Amino acid sequence: MNDKPYFIPASPVSFEEEIKKSVFITYLAHTPSIESAKSFVDGIKKKHADARHNCWGFVAGRPEDSMKWGFSDDGEPSGTAGKPILAQLSGSGVGEISAVVTRYSGGIKLGTGGLVKAYGGGVQQALKLLQTIEKKITTQLRLTLDYGFMPIAQSVINQFEAAELQADYSDEVILIVEIEVRQVEAFTQAIINKSGAKAIVTPLKER
Repeated sequence: MNDKPYFIPASPVSFEEEIKKSVFITYLAHTPSIESAKSFVDGIKKKHADARHNCWGFVAGRPEDSMKWGFSDDGEPSGTAGKPILAQLSGSGVGEISAVVTRYSGGIKLGTGGLVKAYGGGVQQALKLLQTIEKKITTQLRLTLDYGFMPIAQSVINQFEAAELQADYSDEVILIVEIEVRQVEAFTQAIINKSGAKAIVTPLKER
């Protein structure tokens, strides 16, 4: 699995322009899965049910994971809408993102080159407005330790910016922490070294 962080949209954006009397409205949103991408597309289609076309593309996972890409020309000539939309998204380096471009036709034909430019260009402009945040790939670990090691464990957790999700205090302390995948090895080593190998670190689940 790839544990490198990547960028995802922080909030939805839209961009509207008129080209030869056709109005193009581009919507971008954060969609962490193919299901959420499809439901976002459906939502825009309902919102603009009176539009001639609602063309779309999505990158529903890591930016480079083409298994989670999809697109549709929604009635426009083949290759003039969905592909240019997807090309802009996949070239942006942003993951978990969907774009829908709604077109209200103004009666003037744009031609295939004009359509490619309009659909791709709308997404390109919308991407310039997009704020992104970094998504870190995390995993969960279980720490089993004696009460006396709590201060040491807390300081290591803070040092690695891990998040404590759960604490269970019985005969010993069991902590569940969430940590960036790339830090697991160093974190485990630090806990073992500082506790004299008395604290046990185990992965909670496979991602």
